[in-house]
Amino acid sequence: MNKTKIVATLGPATGSREMIEKLIILGVNVFRLNFSHGDHDSHRTLIRHIRAIAGRLDMPVAILQDIAGPKIRVGVIDGIMHLETHDRLTIYPDQTRGGEREITISHPEILSALAPGDVIYFADGAIRAEVTSRVGEAVVVEIMMGGKLTSHKGVNVPLAELLIDSVTDKDKSDLAFGVAEDVDYIALSFVRSGADITRVRQLVAGFGGDVPLVAKIELAVALDHLEEIMAAADGIMVARGDLGVELGVHLVPVVQKRIIASANRHGIPVITATQMLSSMLVSPFPTRAEVSDIANAVLDGTDAVMLSDETAVGNYPEEAIKVLERTIAATETIYPWDREVVQLTDSREAIASAATQLARNSGADGIVCFTHSGLAVKKIAQHRPATRLIAATSNPKAYRQLAMVWGVVPFFIEISHANSDKAISLFVKHARRAGFIRESETYIIIIGHHSNLSGTTNQVQIMDPQAFARMQAMLRGL
Repeated sequence: MNKTKIVATLGPATGSREMIEKLIILGVNVFRLNFSHGDHDSHRTLIRHIRAIAGRLDMPVAILQDIAGPKIRVGVIDGIMHLETHDRLTIYPDQTRGGEREITISHPEILSALAPGDVIYFADGAIRAEVTSRVGEAVVVEIMMGGKLTSHKGVNVPLAELLIDSVTDKDKSDLAFGVAEDVDYIALSFVRSGADITRVRQLVAGFGGDVPLVAKIELAVALDHLEEIMAAADGIMVARGDLGVELGVHLVPVVQKRIIASANRHGIPVITATQMLSSMLVSPFPTRAEVSDIANAVLDGTDAVMLSDETAVGNYPEEAIKVLERTIAATETIYPWDREVVQLTDSREAIASAATQLARNSGADGIVCFTHSGLAVKKIAQHRPATRLIAATSNPKAYRQLAMVWGVVPFFIEISHANSDKAISLFVKHARRAGFIRESETYIIIIGHHSNLSGTTNQVQIMDPQAFARMQAMLRGL
C-alpha cells in the first residue's frame, strides 16, 4: 500500500455511484468537491454516495470541501472575444458601453486599486495585459499577449493590493452546508494570512462545526505570511495554477518545495495540486514530464497529490488514477524514509520519535498508534517511517480524516476502552480477524493509559510473537 495519498475531484465524468466505487478501489483516499461549480443538492448527493460506498467497502475515505473564495472573473461576453497584441480593452465596473473591446468583471472594486503599469492576466494566464490609463471608473489595458476570451474566465492581478473580502456570501452559505453535511476538511481559496483562517474557523464554529481547515497557497502575498498560515491551518494545498500566474511558472517548483518543507516541519498534511496529468484530459497516456512532476512532489514530501479536471471532466479518469498510483508506488522505492524531526516540543513528539527509532532499529513490521483525535499518529507520520503505520481509532471523524495523512492506514474499532490492555486486546482480536496484522510479526504499540481520551498518549510497547501468545491467552480468559 502506497504511503502518499491520492485526492480526486468529482465532476460530470465521475459523479455516478459506479465511478466513485471504481475510483476508491483504484486507490483514491480523498474526494474533492469543488464548490465553484454545482449546487448544494448535487454536492449532497455526492456526499451520500461517497459515504455509502466507502462504508460498504469498509474503506476510510475523506471528503474535502473546496469553497470558491473571492475569485475574480470576467463578466458575460457575447460569444468569443479575439484579442490581438496591442489591442486596447476597457474594463468597466458595472456595464459596458456596447463597444467591441469592452468587458466587466466580478469584484469591480479592484479597479480603483489599479494603476498604469499593473499587469492583469486573463484565462489562467493565457492572456496578458497592462494597465495604460483610466477613464472615469473604468480601466484601459493594452494586450501584451493575445488569445480567445470568453465569459467567466479567471482574472489575476498579482501586484495590486486588492482589498477584497476573503469570504463571500456564497462562501458563508457553503460553509454552513459543509458543517451540516459533516465534511472532513474545508479548503480555503485565496488565503492571504493567518487571519483569514482564524476568521473562517470562527464562522465554522458559529455554524456548530469543528472542521479542519486546509489553506490553499495560490497568492504571492501568502508567501510573505507563510509561517503564520502554517501555524493557523490544519493542512496546506500547493495550488500551482494561480501561483504560476502570480509568480511566473519558472518559480513554481522552487516555491512548491518551500511550502511542502514548511508543512512537513509543522506536521500538517500538504496536498500538491493542479495540472498533475493535464494531458490525460484527452489522452489515455501521460507525458514523461508529468510523471516526473508527480515523482518529484512525492520525493519533496507531499502527503497527497491531487487531480482536478483530469477526474472531474476528463475523458480518462480511471486511467489517470492508475498512472498516479503506479508512479507513487515506483517513486516510493527510493523514498528518503525516517526523517529526523529536529525540535521535539512536547511529550507526544518525543514518543513519536522514540517509536520511529524503535521500529527502525528492531525491524518491526509496523507501528500501531491508538488515537482519538489523530494528533498522535500525525506526529509519527511526520518522521516518515518506512514501516506500516496503523491508526487504531473509535472516532469516525478521525478515521476518515486520517485517510489524507501520509503513510497512515486507519483502522476503526467500534468500541473503545479506557484500560490500555483491554484496548490493545480488542484491537488484536479485530485486526487479526480482518487480516490487518499477523501473530508472527512484531509491532510497536503507541497508546495512552486512558486510551479513549485525546492527549493521553504516554506508552510505547513491543508486540512480538510471544506477546501475541500472552494476548491470546488473555482473550480466552476474557
